[in-house]
Parts: sequence; C-alpha cells; structure tokens
Amino acid sequence: MSSQTRDEKIQAWLADAQEMRAHMAAPGTLSLKEVASMSPQEFFDGIGSGQLPAPPINVPMHMTPIQWTPGHFVFQGSPQDMHYNPLGTVHGGYIATLLDSALGCAIHTMLNKGQGYTTTDLRISYVRALTTAVGPVRAEGRIIHVGRSTALAEGRLYDVDDKLYATASTTCLIMNMHG
Repeated sequence: MSSQTRDEKIQAWLADAQEMRAHMAAPGTLSLKEVASMSPQEFFDGIGSGQLPAPPINVPMHMTPIQWTPGHFVFQGSPQDMHYNPLGTVHGGYIATLLDSALGCAIHTMLNKGQGYTTTDLRISYVRALTTAVGPVRAEGRIIHVGRSTALAEGRLYDVDDKLYATASTTCLIMNMHG
C-alpha cells in the first residue's frame, strides 16, 4: 500500500501529464497515407516524443496520453467546468470520449502497419458522478480480442484512489488504410 497522501498522488499524476505534454508537439493531423506508413508503436512513440503532431482533440478535452504498450493504453483527463452538464456534473460525453480514446488506441497498438480501425459500438456503464473536485482521472483500455476484421477492448475510468467512475467495452472494425 502506498504511503502517499491523496494530494501527493494527484500532484504525481498531474506531473506525469505535464511531463508528457512538455514532449508533445503542437496539435495537428497527419494524412491517412502518413499514418498507414508507420507501425502503431512508431506512431504513438512519435506523438509522445513530439516528432508527430499531438491529436487536436486533446486540447478541448484536457486529456493526455500517459502510457502505451501493445494491447494497453492509458489517457489522463482533467475535467474542467466547461465539461459540465446542466445538472452540475461532468457530462457523460466527456467520460465516453476518454474511454473511447483509450479503447481505440489499445486496439490500434495491436494492428499491423497499414491497418486502421473505426469504432462500431461503444458501451458505457456509468458508476458514479464525476466532478472537477475529483481531480485527474485515467481511462485505461485493454485488448480482449483482435481478429482479422474486428477487435474488442474493455476499459475503466478511475481516480488516484482507484475509485471507479465508469466501465466501457467496444467493438472496432479493422480495415486497410489507403491514402
């Protein structure tokens, strides 16, 4: 069991995200042809090292890729007031976006050069309300199955205390990318 206080854990998570953002390039996009020419590891390592542009969605969602290995991907998000719904909690779409990103990227890590994917369905189970007072949260995606034409992944959204806020599963269609 960790001897860190909750505030120390939050500061460590925020430092992890800040360190990653310090290495990342400005937001931008690549052509399908450029992405297809790289292995998933080259692609994600290029984003993490700043050699490739950071995905533009990271900015309004206040999310940062934290770690990736084959079959596993973690994004960290820091919900802001701008992500609130009219009821005074973080909108479910914010949570869904973090989880969809983590699940899809976990699948992407397992594909071959020249392959891409698209989400065909996303299932979310919301466990408890999320507010800015929670601090940073992490969306973690893990592969369940990768076949020739479809892939399945599951994930969870949790805070520094490992408190669960949502779970998700996805099916993605695997396709050959052509630029």
